[in-house]
Amino acid sequence: MSEKREKNPKEQAEEVKEILGAVSTQVPALIKSVLASVFSEEAGRSMGKAAAAYYKEIKESGMPGDVAVKMTEDYMKTFTSLGSLLQNIGTGRRHGEKSGEDVGEEVGRRVRENVEQRVREKTEQKKHERESDEEEDETD
Repeated sequence: MSEKREKNPKEQAEEVKEILGAVSTQVPALIKSVLASVFSEEAGRSMGKAAAAYYKEIKESGMPGDVAVKMTEDYMKTFTSLGSLLQNIGTGRRHGEKSGEDVGEEVGRRVRENVEQRVREKTEQKKHERESDEEEDETD
């Protein structure tokens, strides 16, 4: 019977470090490879052929020309949205997500607003305490 010994925290940390090191080098390379295949000349030709076939099919089914064009445009937007999504993944952002600089500015703004709100609350609280103390002094 082989028993697995439990790793100490230092060994666990080293193992995590190794895994993250491998991921940090391999994942970006994989994303770049996927992006290159999506935005290649061949991929463009394939998307064009797919759009033409889609348009032809819906026209042959009796769809009016302007509707067929709109539907084909929407169909192509699917491909371009996918491409944008992959690009954002490649840059470490989600669809519609702000850049690191934008996030930093947003965090700073929210912190300032929070601090200002708390200062206002404390100021109000102190004001009410003083007013209460003054009323007590007047009744004495």
